[in-house]
Amino acid sequence: MQSPKTTGLRRAGLAIGALALAVLPAMAQAEWKPTRNIEFIVPAGTGGGADQMARMIQGVVEKNNLIDKSIVVINKSGGAGAEGFLDVKGSAGDPHKIIITLSNLFTTPLATGVPFSWEDLTPVAMLALDEFVLWVNASEPSNTAQEYVEAAKKAGEGAYKMAGTGSKQEDQIITAGIEQSTGAKFTYVPFKGGGDVATQLVGGHVNSTVNNPIEAVAHWRSGALKPLCVFDKEPMKYTDKLTETMAWSDIPTCRSAGIEMDYLMLRGIFTTPGATQEQVDFYVDLFQKVRETPEWKDFMAKGAFNTTFMSGDEFKTWLQETNTRHKDLMSKAGFLAQ
Repeated sequence: MQSPKTTGLRRAGLAIGALALAVLPAMAQAEWKPTRNIEFIVPAGTGGGADQMARMIQGVVEKNNLIDKSIVVINKSGGAGAEGFLDVKGSAGDPHKIIITLSNLFTTPLATGVPFSWEDLTPVAMLALDEFVLWVNASEPSNTAQEYVEAAKKAGEGAYKMAGTGSKQEDQIITAGIEQSTGAKFTYVPFKGGGDVATQLVGGHVNSTVNNPIEAVAHWRSGALKPLCVFDKEPMKYTDKLTETMAWSDIPTCRSAGIEMDYLMLRGIFTTPGATQEQVDFYVDLFQKVRETPEWKDFMAKGAFNTTFMSGDEFKTWLQETNTRHKDLMSKAGFLAQ
């Protein structure tokens, strides 16, 4: 017959063993990592801001050996990005697929009625917020946003052309905001991506754009384009000169020019429906590592990004509030699906 002490030790040992078995599955989940290559969906065309960021991330991950699998960038821009969003929505339970988002995360379902919402995906993290700048050709006589708006009004309704990416998306929403604020009326001309938009302005085929900094900076440096104002509540903080006379921080806000409109665009990451917290944590950790690299910091500076980062409940709250704001803006512009 065993002594009480022996019996107690055995029970303690069994309890410890049971606890270890309970912890092991959790540890295995916490250590989740991809078992095959990751598809990185871009719901926009090539050459634009989202495409450039996705391909930069792909290069940073590979160069720094941040994971032992490859990231494959795939552009799915059909239906104002609906092709990409529906692809990820339809891949429930497959954590080997992520998507970089821009404002069409909100605008596409609101404008088209496509059966999709940001809540259909699993939020991972906000990587940054992208600025919008009012750009004109360097040959444009106007040197301030006030002068440009007055020139557009004097030319007559629709005489000035504003190029932008897609229809009823962020570029046209901003254009509608300018019109509502100032009384100027533009002819909005949509193109597939920000790269095409910048090219049209450089070629003098349109009068202005509201491109992101990264989509136009090379043309600004070359002297082909000039910025008039930024659609943010405060000037950008980057002070290094990009031309002989100007840095990003020298561009005034559009509000200071009498255009009562500010707008920032999400550069965020989502994965498929049904992703576990451990899978989300893997990607949050991966993108935190990306953000710590010199390549990322240089990319942020060159593109004049607002470097705000969010994940978890904070990010979900921001998404809900931003979706509500887009619904309000698009309703005022008459862009909501009927």
